[in-house]
Amino acid sequence: MPCSPDPSPHDVAVELKLAVGQLVRRLRAQIGSGELTLSQLSAMARLESHGPMTTADLARAEAVKPQSMGAVLASLEPAGLVERRPHPTDGRQILFALTPLGVKERHRRSAAQQQWMETALSRLSRKELHTLAAATPLIKRLSGG
Repeated sequence: MPCSPDPSPHDVAVELKLAVGQLVRRLRAQIGSGELTLSQLSAMARLESHGPMTTADLARAEAVKPQSMGAVLASLEPAGLVERRPHPTDGRQILFALTPLGVKERHRRSAAQQQWMETALSRLSRKELHTLAAATPLIKRLSGG
Protein backbone atom coordinates (compact mmCIF):
# COMPACT_ATOMS: atom_id res chain seq x y z
CA MET A 1 0.00 0.00 0.00
CA PRO A 2 1.55 3.33 -1.04
CA CYS A 3 2.17 5.99 1.57
CA SER A 4 -0.42 8.75 1.98
CA PRO A 5 0.37 12.36 0.88
CA ASP A 6 1.35 13.18 4.48
CA PRO A 7 2.96 9.90 5.64
CA SER A 8 3.89 9.15 9.22
CA PRO A 9 7.30 7.70 10.11
CA HIS A 10 5.46 4.43 10.83
CA ASP A 11 3.89 4.32 7.34
CA VAL A 12 7.19 5.13 5.63
CA ALA A 13 9.05 2.56 7.76
CA VAL A 14 6.62 -0.21 6.79
CA GLU A 15 6.75 0.58 3.07
CA LEU A 16 10.52 1.21 2.96
CA LYS A 17 11.28 -2.02 4.81
CA LEU A 18 9.15 -4.01 2.37
CA ALA A 19 10.61 -2.28 -0.68
CA VAL A 20 14.22 -2.66 0.46
CA GLY A 21 13.61 -6.31 1.32
CA GLN A 22 12.20 -6.99 -2.14
CA LEU A 23 15.10 -5.17 -3.78
CA VAL A 24 17.67 -7.12 -1.77
CA ARG A 25 15.98 -10.42 -2.70
CA ARG A 26 15.98 -9.45 -6.39
CA LEU A 27 19.65 -8.48 -6.25
CA ARG A 28 20.56 -11.72 -4.49
CA ALA A 29 18.67 -13.68 -7.16
CA GLN A 30 20.97 -12.19 -9.81
CA ILE A 31 24.11 -13.79 -8.41
CA GLY A 32 23.28 -17.37 -9.25
CA SER A 33 23.80 -20.57 -7.32
CA GLY A 34 26.14 -21.07 -4.43
CA GLU A 35 24.34 -18.58 -2.24
CA LEU A 36 26.33 -16.81 0.41
CA THR A 37 24.71 -15.21 3.43
CA LEU A 38 24.64 -11.46 3.91
CA SER A 39 27.14 -11.90 6.75
CA GLN A 40 29.53 -13.79 4.47
CA LEU A 41 29.18 -11.22 1.68
CA SER A 42 29.69 -8.34 4.09
CA ALA A 43 32.81 -9.92 5.59
CA MET A 44 34.20 -10.53 2.11
CA ALA A 45 33.51 -6.93 1.10
CA ARG A 46 35.25 -5.61 4.20
CA LEU A 47 38.28 -7.85 3.64
CA GLU A 48 38.50 -6.67 0.05
CA SER A 49 38.29 -3.00 0.99
CA HIS A 50 40.39 -3.07 4.19
CA GLY A 51 42.79 -5.94 3.55
CA PRO A 52 43.62 -8.81 5.92
CA MET A 53 42.06 -8.59 9.38
CA THR A 54 41.90 -10.64 12.55
CA THR A 55 38.63 -12.31 13.45
CA ALA A 56 38.22 -9.89 16.36
CA ASP A 57 38.86 -6.79 14.24
CA LEU A 58 36.49 -8.00 11.55
CA ALA A 59 33.83 -8.81 14.14
CA ARG A 60 34.16 -5.35 15.67
CA ALA A 61 33.91 -3.70 12.26
CA GLU A 62 30.83 -5.76 11.38
CA ALA A 63 29.26 -5.27 14.84
CA VAL A 64 28.98 -8.99 15.60
CA LYS A 65 30.46 -11.26 18.24
CA PRO A 66 33.89 -12.75 17.50
CA GLN A 67 32.39 -16.25 17.74
CA SER A 68 29.84 -15.36 15.06
CA MET A 69 32.53 -13.94 12.80
CA GLY A 70 34.64 -17.03 13.42
CA ALA A 71 31.76 -19.14 12.11
CA VAL A 72 31.39 -16.89 9.05
CA LEU A 73 35.09 -17.15 8.25
CA ALA A 74 35.11 -20.89 8.92
CA SER A 75 32.37 -21.30 6.32
CA LEU A 76 34.24 -19.24 3.71
CA GLU A 77 37.61 -20.91 4.15
CA PRO A 78 36.76 -24.41 2.80
CA ALA A 79 35.24 -22.77 -0.29
CA GLY A 80 38.60 -21.12 -0.95
CA LEU A 81 37.17 -17.61 -0.62
CA VAL A 82 39.30 -16.57 2.38
CA GLU A 83 42.62 -17.79 3.70
CA ARG A 84 44.57 -17.56 6.92
CA ARG A 85 47.81 -15.62 7.07
CA PRO A 86 50.26 -15.13 9.91
CA HIS A 87 50.09 -11.76 11.62
CA PRO A 88 53.23 -9.77 10.68
CA THR A 89 53.96 -8.54 14.22
CA ASP A 90 52.05 -10.82 16.58
CA GLY A 91 52.69 -14.53 16.20
CA ARG A 92 49.68 -15.33 18.40
CA GLN A 93 47.21 -13.84 15.95
CA ILE A 94 45.93 -15.00 12.57
CA LEU A 95 44.80 -12.69 9.81
CA PHE A 96 42.08 -13.59 7.34
CA ALA A 97 42.37 -12.36 3.76
CA LEU A 98 40.26 -12.65 0.67
CA THR A 99 41.80 -15.09 -1.82
CA PRO A 100 42.04 -14.37 -5.55
CA LEU A 101 39.01 -16.66 -5.94
CA GLY A 102 37.19 -14.63 -3.29
CA VAL A 103 37.95 -11.39 -5.14
CA LYS A 104 36.80 -12.94 -8.42
CA GLU A 105 33.57 -14.19 -6.81
CA ARG A 106 32.86 -10.78 -5.27
CA HIS A 107 33.42 -9.07 -8.61
CA ARG A 108 31.24 -11.61 -10.45
CA ARG A 109 28.39 -11.08 -8.01
CA SER A 110 28.78 -7.32 -8.05
CA ALA A 111 28.81 -7.16 -11.87
CA ALA A 112 25.64 -9.28 -12.12
CA GLN A 113 23.87 -7.09 -9.59
CA GLN A 114 25.08 -3.88 -11.23
CA GLN A 115 23.85 -5.05 -14.64
CA TRP A 116 20.43 -5.95 -13.23
CA MET A 117 20.14 -2.59 -11.44
CA GLU A 118 21.12 -0.62 -14.54
CA THR A 119 18.57 -2.50 -16.64
CA ALA A 120 15.84 -2.00 -14.03
CA LEU A 121 16.67 1.70 -13.65
CA SER A 122 16.69 2.23 -17.41
CA ARG A 123 12.97 1.34 -17.42
CA LEU A 124 12.14 4.28 -15.14
CA SER A 125 11.12 7.72 -16.34
CA ARG A 126 13.60 10.57 -16.07
CA LYS A 127 11.53 12.02 -13.18
CA GLU A 128 11.51 8.67 -11.33
CA LEU A 129 15.26 8.34 -11.79
CA HIS A 130 15.80 11.84 -10.35
CA THR A 131 13.54 10.96 -7.39
CA LEU A 132 15.58 7.83 -6.63
CA ALA A 133 18.84 9.75 -7.02
CA ALA A 134 17.59 12.35 -4.55
CA ALA A 135 16.47 9.65 -2.08
CA THR A 136 19.75 7.73 -2.15
CA PRO A 137 21.62 10.00 0.31
CA LEU A 138 18.69 9.74 2.74
CA ILE A 139 18.71 5.95 2.53
CA LYS A 140 22.47 5.94 3.13
CA ARG A 141 21.99 8.21 6.14
CA LEU A 142 19.31 5.92 7.57
CA SER A 143 21.66 2.96 7.26
CA GLY A 144 24.44 4.80 9.04
CA GLY A 145 26.54 5.06 5.91
